Amino acid sequence: MTLLPPQIILLQPPRIVFGNGAARTCGADVVARGLKRVAVLATARASQHLAGLREEFAHAKTEIIPITNLPPEPTVADFERIRSEVGAVKLDGVIGCGGGSVLDVAKLLAVLAGRKDPVSAFFGTGLLPARKIHLACIPTTSGSGSEVSPNAILLDEAARLKKGVIGPQLVPDAAYIDPLLLVTAPAALTAATGLDALVHCIEAYANLHSHPLVDAYALEGIRLIAANLPVAVANPGDLGARAALAQGSLYGGLCLGPVNTAAVHALAYPLGSVFHVAHGLANALLLPHVLRFNLPAAPARYADIARALGASDSSGSDEALAEAGLRRIEDLMQQCRLPRGLRACGVTEQDIPALVSGALQVTRLLRNNVREVTGPDAEAIFRSAL
Repeated sequence: MTLLPPQIILLQPPRIVFGNGAARTCGADVVARGLKRVAVLATARASQHLAGLREEFAHAKTEIIPITNLPPEPTVADFERIRSEVGAVKLDGVIGCGGGSVLDVAKLLAVLAGRKDPVSAFFGTGLLPARKIHLACIPTTSGSGSEVSPNAILLDEAARLKKGVIGPQLVPDAAYIDPLLLVTAPAALTAATGLDALVHCIEAYANLHSHPLVDAYALEGIRLIAANLPVAVANPGDLGARAALAQGSLYGGLCLGPVNTAAVHALAYPLGSVFHVAHGLANALLLPHVLRFNLPAAPARYADIARALGASDSSGSDEALAEAGLRRIEDLMQQCRLPRGLRACGVTEQDIPALVSGALQVTRLLRNNVREVTGPDAEAIFRSAL
C-alpha cells in the first residue's frame, strides 16, 4: 500500500517574473497598480540596476523614498533605524533590490512600517500583523531565495544570535529574478551565495519534514547549482550559468516556506552573529561536516542528493554513493576557491563552546534535522570544521 504524503502548504508570490530583463517590468507593474509613494531599499551596488525603474516612476509621478545605507548583515538596530527614517510617511509599497539581507529588511518594513511594536516582538512564527501595502523583491545574488520565502532574518545584537521572523505576510506580492543583474557579483560572493542556495535545497531534501512536492524543487535546484556554480565563478559573464544559478536559487527559496533548513543553518548562525562570517560562507564551511554527521540517519536521501550533484559510485551502496556526494561538495568548494576551514575566519578552539551554545538555541531549524544534534555533537562538528 502506498502511503499518502502529509498535508503541506505552499506559499508563493502570486507574480514571479523570471528571465533577462525581468527587473525592468517591476516599475511598470508598480505604476499599473497606481502606487504613489514607494520605499526602495538597495545597496550601492544594486542601485545601479534601478535607473529604468526610477525613470518609470518619474513619468508616473510616483515618489521614491530611497534607502541605500544597508549593512551586509543587518541587526535589529539597523532595522529600527531604517524604520525610523521612513517615520510617519504613508507608503503604498516597498521594493527591495539586493541580496538576501536587503530583501529581508524590505519585507519586514512592508509589514511593520508605521507600527510602534519593536521588530523583536515578532521573532518566531506566525506573530506578524497583516501587511497592507505592496511588496516586490528583486534579487541581485543567487543565494537566499528571500524573494519567494516567508522568512526574514536579523541579528539580535543583545543575544548575539541571528533570529527569524516567519509568516505568510513576508511572502512578496511579486518577485523579479533577472540574470542580467547577477553578472556584476564578485566571484567570492557568487560562490558563497551559490553554496547557500545549494544548502537550502540539500537541507530541504534531507529533512524530517521533507515532502514530494518540495523534493522536486530541491533535487532540480541541487542539479542546476552543482553544474553551473563553478562556471559562473570562473566566468561571471556567462549568462547561461547565471540563469541556471538564479533558477536553482529560486527553487531553494521555494523550499524554505513549507520545509525549511536544518542543522547546517542552525550551526552557521552563530558564526555570523559572533564572527560576522557572511551567511553563505558560514553555511558552505559547515556543509560537508554536518552532512557527514547526518549521513547514517538518511543514506538513501543523501544518495539521491549525490546523484543530483553529479557524483557516481559503482558499488551500488547508498552509503558509498552518499560519501561520493560529500567529496563532490568538497570539490565544488575547492573550485570556488573558498577558505578551507573556520580558522581562516578567525575561529579558534576556545570559541567553540560559545558557538555550540548559540547553535543549540536555533531549535526551529534543529528540529528539522534528520539526526538529533546534541551539545557534544555540535562541538565535534565545529572541531571537524576548523
